[in-house]
This record gives sequence, structure tokens and C-alpha cells, in this order.
Amino acid sequence: MSRCVDANKLCEAARKKQTTFGVDDIAAFRTLYDAIVHAGEQLNPEAIKTAGRQGPVKQSVAFNLLKRFRLHADAVLLFITDHAVPFTNNLGERAVRMPKVKQKISGCFRTVTGADNFCVIRSCLDTLRKQGYGMLEVLLRAFTDNPI
Repeated sequence: MSRCVDANKLCEAARKKQTTFGVDDIAAFRTLYDAIVHAGEQLNPEAIKTAGRQGPVKQSVAFNLLKRFRLHADAVLLFITDHAVPFTNNLGERAVRMPKVKQKISGCFRTVTGADNFCVIRSCLDTLRKQGYGMLEVLLRAFTDNPI
């Protein structure tokens, strides 16, 4: 895992310098990624079909994950070639987390309109927070008919 974090740090440094990686650098990242996935595949081999059983063999969660890593390697490593792509999707996950927590606590949204309103308000607050505004200021201005 530390090798992936190192790749992220190198990409962050390149992003700050506004430089891109060469073909050889990208190939080195891909070689390292393939080696990591291969090591995982050695530790989690494919389950073998037993004689007399029909249908597909149930695979382990680790094997299935490694299979997806192998299949979608270009998408996983896109942050190396395209600096607009983040290393993680934490911002997207955080944006979804609050509506799911509210839904868990109350059991559901009573109406679709209520759910829509909640999402609009959360989206606006989250966007303004990312832009550096304080939440108290934003809410005070919203309730005094002077929104940002």
C-alpha cells in the first residue's frame, strides 16, 4: 500500500509543478501496479472447480477484487496520466454520506420533495464550505435574505 501512496505523492508534486509524466514514467508506474496485483493473486489464487459440480465456482472476495483491479487497471491508474483525477474519491463519498446518515436516523425521507430539498441545501452548504466560507456566516446570510 505504501507504494501506492508514494505514487500519489509523486503525482501531487507533479500537479503542483504543473508537469506531466513521460511515457517511461507511466510504464514504470504500471509495472509496479502489475507487480502488486500479481503478488496479491499469488496469495489469493482462483478457486478450482471440483468434479461433479455444475455452475461457476464461488471465488473469494480478495480474488474478485484483484480480478477487478486487473480488468480496470487503466481506470485505477488514471490519476497518474490525468492530474484532474483525484487519487481517491473521498469527496464524492463524503457528499453522499450525510443523506445516507439522515436516512438511517429517521428511517426514510417522508416525501421526495423533502429529500430533494435536503439534498439541495446540503449541496449548497458543502460547496460553500469547499470555497472557504464559514457555515455560521452562510446560514446567517441565508436567513437574513442576503445569501452568498
